[in-house]
Amino acid sequence: MPEAAVIIVGAGPSGLAMAGCLCELSIPYLILEREDCYASLWKKKAYDRLHLHLAKQYCTLPHLEMPADWPKYPSREQFVQYLDDYADHFNIRPMYRRLVESGSFDESSRKWNVVVRNGESGELEEYSGQFLVVASGETSDAFVPDIDGLRTFTGKVIHSTQYKNGKEFADMKVLVVGSGNSGMEIALDLSNYDAKTSIVVRSPLHILSREMVNLGLALLKYIPYNMVDSLMVILSKLIYGDLNKYGITRPEEGPFFLKVKDGKYPVINTGTFGKIKSGEIQVLPKLIGIRGDEVVFEGGKSHPFDAIVFATGFKRSTSKWLKGDDYLLNEDGLPKPSFPDHWKGKNGLYCAGLARRGLYGAALDAQNIANDIKTQL
Repeated sequence: MPEAAVIIVGAGPSGLAMAGCLCELSIPYLILEREDCYASLWKKKAYDRLHLHLAKQYCTLPHLEMPADWPKYPSREQFVQYLDDYADHFNIRPMYRRLVESGSFDESSRKWNVVVRNGESGELEEYSGQFLVVASGETSDAFVPDIDGLRTFTGKVIHSTQYKNGKEFADMKVLVVGSGNSGMEIALDLSNYDAKTSIVVRSPLHILSREMVNLGLALLKYIPYNMVDSLMVILSKLIYGDLNKYGITRPEEGPFFLKVKDGKYPVINTGTFGKIKSGEIQVLPKLIGIRGDEVVFEGGKSHPFDAIVFATGFKRSTSKWLKGDDYLLNEDGLPKPSFPDHWKGKNGLYCAGLARRGLYGAALDAQNIANDIKTQL
């Protein structure tokens, strides 16, 4: 059975950060990835116009900065180039097409045994390590809600991970379900390609600009959340006005509080709100059901659509394969312990990048875990 001090599950940015930190401390590891490349979400499942929503200093991985001459908000292509440079710099070579079937702690050997299915050969393989790091990410399995009548829809249905750009949707009536940052930006992209675009906004949300978010992050180093949140809401009202007239309500709680409490990001406006304001993007309430090409909404109104894009987020499958852990991760694969103690479990189990704090949080987790492992070797 192949052994390493540390087994890392997942080769997204969290797994790469983890490998980089272990490499820096000369700790041997192996990294298991179910796809055929690292950072597959960024390389294969992100839309073309995507840029980092936060300034690059909040998105770097440990021990390697992004180039100084890059823009403040790098493009998807630039961030992928940075991840390529990172993997090359630390000589990170994941084992690809390894689908984890079980991970369990052996009391007698005091080691983690991880069983994977080789996606190429179909055979089972077993690996052993003193430490196990779950770095499979918040965004591991695309989620589409079970909507009454969805199978009767006569048009095109895709998840946001399948969306590249709006070229094929020109002049079509397209519904975007989900009003997070991906949903809002996909709606903007569709509208820019002359699709007749609507978006479902089911829950209250905050709309902030990139500049406001960066100001807020800078202020949080010096003043409490509630004061920063109050300022953000005042600025949002000054810039975007009364959202109710466009079918959007603001939450009672502030944007940074909600980010910490529920992991819910504020919407960072990159042009979508202007299109909502002008009527080019229509806001619709909760989706109730589908009848052929007609989509029914809360209140009883229905509208015909040619295509639906589900920007409805992700689920995690960790609970299906991780055995014997009743301390670190919940059924949804997110940490039970509160920040900042969320990354460390028992018997050498850790998680990186699951605290819903973005790339910055993943980098912090990786450093904490590597340093903790170092003290035990």
